[in-house]
Amino acid sequence: MEDVSLRFHDRDNGPQLAYKFREGAQPTILFLPGYASDMDGSKAVALDAFAGRYGLSMLRFDYSGTGSSEGSFEDGTLGRWIDEATLMLDELARGRVIAIGSSMGGWIALHLALRRPEWIAALVGIAAAPDFTDWGYPDHLKQRLAAGETLRREFPDGGAQVTTSGFWSSGQSLRLLDSEIAIDCPVRLVHGDRDDDVPLDIAFRLKDRLHSRDVQLTVIKDGGHRLSEPHEIDAILRMVEPLLEPAS
Repeated sequence: MEDVSLRFHDRDNGPQLAYKFREGAQPTILFLPGYASDMDGSKAVALDAFAGRYGLSMLRFDYSGTGSSEGSFEDGTLGRWIDEATLMLDELARGRVIAIGSSMGGWIALHLALRRPEWIAALVGIAAAPDFTDWGYPDHLKQRLAAGETLRREFPDGGAQVTTSGFWSSGQSLRLLDSEIAIDCPVRLVHGDRDDDVPLDIAFRLKDRLHSRDVQLTVIKDGGHRLSEPHEIDAILRMVEPLLEPAS
């Protein structure tokens, strides 16, 4: 059995980042979790098993302040997590990369493709949520965030979602949907038509903003935001499989 145990990336500045790396052939699959999520969710685990079946390398990691990584979640910003994803890509990924981002991870994947176009062979957005600091908050909450307030949204199960002013401000400065997105690699988007967190319209807006001519959007009937049901994960894997062919 291959060693995909938990490891930590040491760096001179900043918290240690937890990651798991599967050795294999190229392209490397890079999974980017969503907001306040980690690398051990059902989609990430399924993609790792998929990589194992095809003998591919795969890298997944936790942003600082999330999962097994060091740091405080409240210190996290979109810009900081994009920098961390870039660091992990540069120092740990092997060869060409298929970047797969879930929710906020899809936003980060887009920025990775803009920063490292020579590395990103293809991009997959699972319920991708670019610019959610803009469309995801009503004006009165934006005003509170702009004033430096931290918002806390309580859930019925006892959990909570925290949004800091720093994260919100960072996201606002890194919006993509207001102009053409200069990404030319193949892009595959999958979205549920009952996603209550990221409206389906965001997927269509993203499709239209991408410069690439090779963009496909798959809409899953009755799919919610998580897209973690077995048939939904199977659909994601079927979408990734054709992207394994060497890029021209």
